[in-house]
Amino acid sequence: MVTSRQQPRLVLVSLTCEGSHVVLNGPNMDELKFPVNQPENKVMDCRVFGDDVQGRDCGDKVTRWLTDFLADGRTFHLVRFEPQMELRKPWVKNISYRSVFPKTERVMYSDIGAVMLLSEASVEDLSSKLGKQLTAERFRPNIVIAGCCPFDEDSWTEIQIGDVRLQRVMSCVRCVSTTVDPETGIMSRKEPLETMKSYRQCKDKSEAHIYHSAPLFGQVHTVKKTGTLHVGDLVFLVTH
Repeated sequence: MVTSRQQPRLVLVSLTCEGSHVVLNGPNMDELKFPVNQPENKVMDCRVFGDDVQGRDCGDKVTRWLTDFLADGRTFHLVRFEPQMELRKPWVKNISYRSVFPKTERVMYSDIGAVMLLSEASVEDLSSKLGKQLTAERFRPNIVIAGCCPFDEDSWTEIQIGDVRLQRVMSCVRCVSTTVDPETGIMSRKEPLETMKSYRQCKDKSEAHIYHSAPLFGQVHTVKKTGTLHVGDLVFLVTH
């Protein structure tokens, strides 16, 4: 497993879908398009946060593209999860996280949760304290919310977006990957992590044993009801 913690330039890779094909782009690289489904390719045994998982190799052309782009002397493969493959439990190396996740929760290759949600207002708040304009891309959210106050998302226990229903599990603990500039792929190892540590630590005594002194930014959700999300969908708070 390789993330931007080990390879900061990964943030410069663009992966998009066009119908039945995937398209890779990156600085000073030719665009590469390849089929989503390649059943003739081998299934690879992989490791994600110490867990054994599988993935269908996306092909030799993709391997060469990634290996050339990252250029550190190693060979890199891109793999795809397929429905028949076994899901894994969320990454809960920190034993205090285990109590907050449903025992039945499963993920593919993500760290701990299927969805990370963040508001534009929270990013603006951090930018104002840092004195530098940041974008949501730096924090890799799946869903970005507009039209709320900073950190309103911290209190949203359950939300409905279109026909999708999400359940908050925990705040997102931030690491050194937030110090990678999404425009340059350069890691500073300092900001905005240091600024987040100064004011975005857990204040709820009942949850202090979970987060300790870690900076928190964004909210991790599980999916209670699947469906399709569209840009511009309204967000509804679910009350019981």
